[in-house]
Amino acid sequence: MRLLKAFVADTRGATAIEYGLVAALIGAALVSALGVFSGALHDVFNVINNNLTVN
Repeated sequence: MRLLKAFVADTRGATAIEYGLVAALIGAALVSALGVFSGALHDVFNVINNNLTVN
């Protein structure tokens, strides 16, 4: 019983899990932002490409 109580009270791995969750949320935000802004970025590059002159 004492071993089970010690296992439940141990929080050493909690920080690693929290960092993993934060990293996953940041990754999901980056992927969703890329999806939202990829069309606008594509349009910007198309405008630049159309305005370049070939010598």
